Amino acid sequence: MTAKKKAAPNPEPKKENPRALNVVKQPTEGRSDALAHASLRPTVQAAMTLTDYNKSFGELSINTLVDDLGKQCELASGGDLRRVEAILIAQAHTLDSIFHTLARGAHRADYLNQLETNLRLALKAQSQCRATLETLAVIKNPQPVAFVRQANIAHGPQQVNNSGVTDASRSEKLENQPNKVLEHQHGERLDFGTAGAAGFDDTQLETVGAVNRPEDKSG
Repeated sequence: MTAKKKAAPNPEPKKENPRALNVVKQPTEGRSDALAHASLRPTVQAAMTLTDYNKSFGELSINTLVDDLGKQCELASGGDLRRVEAILIAQAHTLDSIFHTLARGAHRADYLNQLETNLRLALKAQSQCRATLETLAVIKNPQPVAFVRQANIAHGPQQVNNSGVTDASRSEKLENQPNKVLEHQHGERLDFGTAGAAGFDDTQLETVGAVNRPEDKSG
């Protein structure tokens, strides 16, 4: 009786590197071009940042992060902002906790510079918390857009240009021009108007003749 051969154990699947990004390469492009296109994707950049800032979770799969971020982007583009609202309210609570931690640290400070540093950072966290809550309120209750037409009521010689384009020739004409008749310019005479024609009472002047003087009889 022949012994049966033992089946070879199945080889263990190759462990995937969680930091290795799957890049889809088109047939007409090289690897460097595909990497360049991938680096411009917001989801790829965000996934790389998340892996660096979330070391406490252990090794994160960058490809899973890219896929999840892509889904969230699609939801936001479609008008579903529930995730955005959840992020804002969670950040507001986190900033509020930072504020109280720093405020208590300022109270326990032994030196003035420590007190000032903790209070300054605490107030910054409080300001960011307020701004985050204001952003959430705007998202939940968007303000209606009002279109107000401007009514231009002019009394007297006034001009209002609503188009924002000013005609240079018109603006120059509207300026208060000085009275050029009364204006004295150096080297010029005032214009007194056109000379009128001579009347009938004017006599024609003739050349004055020699003056008849008495002879000098003293000599």
